[in-house]
Amino acid sequence: MSTLQVLMLLLGLSVALHIGCAAALTAWHAGAQPAMALMIGASATGTACALYLAAVSAYQ
Repeated sequence: MSTLQVLMLLLGLSVALHIGCAAALTAWHAGAQPAMALMIGASATGTACALYLAAVSAYQ
């Protein structure tokens, strides 16, 4: 992998992690218990990461 590809992968993972944290905090402030908010954030992170990787593989 080239340096640019590694940096783009790290950028995609960082964005997915930020989406997950925002979803978890939103769920927690909306009244969900901390464990459920964590699961919501984890699922949002996984979904965002899967969409990013699917888009990259379709582009290749």
